Amino acid sequence: MNTIVEANRLEKHYGGFKALSGVSMSIPQGEITGLIGPNGAGKTTTLKAMIGLCDVEGELSVAGRDPRIARHQLMHDVCFIADVGILPKWLRVNQLLDYVDAVHPRFDRNRATKFLGSTEIPPRKRIRELSKGMVTQLHLAIVMAIDVKLLILDEPTLGLDIVYRKEFYDRLLNDYYVGNRTIVISTHQVEEIEALLTHLLFINRGKIVLDAHMSELETLFTEVIVKPDQLTQADGLGPIHKRELLGKKAYIYEAVPRAQLEHLGEVGTPSVADLFVAKMKEGSSVNPLSDSMKSSNDE
Repeated sequence: MNTIVEANRLEKHYGGFKALSGVSMSIPQGEITGLIGPNGAGKTTTLKAMIGLCDVEGELSVAGRDPRIARHQLMHDVCFIADVGILPKWLRVNQLLDYVDAVHPRFDRNRATKFLGSTEIPPRKRIRELSKGMVTQLHLAIVMAIDVKLLILDEPTLGLDIVYRKEFYDRLLNDYYVGNRTIVISTHQVEEIEALLTHLLFINRGKIVLDAHMSELETLFTEVIVKPDQLTQADGLGPIHKRELLGKKAYIYEAVPRAQLEHLGEVGTPSVADLFVAKMKEGSSVNPLSDSMKSSNDE
């Protein structure tokens, strides 16, 4: 399988804080990858390094280029959206289209205009006068009109209600994604993007702790609702996480054959959200899920 991003042992320090500590990962071409981790885990630093906005140590290749020395050429093939709130609020909608049309050689203005025609966004209205939902739609219009190899989204629906979040991802999947494009999404709303993803990256404390295709999760991880009389045996097989579930106990195992677990109780595959909690809690007494739900950009 071809890869569009290859990173090997990326390191980044901010004073005494180590934001990245040997990040190594491969992002396959044509996949929808979720980069998921708690606040301060290194998500934003990793994404900024991929587009040349953050200098890092280590080996890094994005779309066949090193973003640290070829950022201008790279941005012809990459589109980055950090937050729906970053659009210049003083511009009118049609002026924003003028700007993008002038600076990006792969922007199709006709396509953007056609998309905006299906919304209630007035073309001469200033961006600061738009609702958050309208700004989301405007972002989508721009994104889907740019023909790039790699689209990077860093918390693209932060602060939006569930209706607009769902619309954002539905339109992104149905109107933008095709097999030769790659999308990388970093978000705290794990459950909302699980159905979209084909590839999964978990990052914690500046390190990648999981790099797997979604189709591999069933063979790598198993969740068991353990029978009350099997708890001792279940503990002996080394679960990576345990939790209470409606008066029962759910155990998650990694790299343990399902044949060894079937006698313990009801066997299944953990959700991405439950797997995220399990991997973040490995070796830590802190509850990362509660941290990850806080809004912060200090990464």
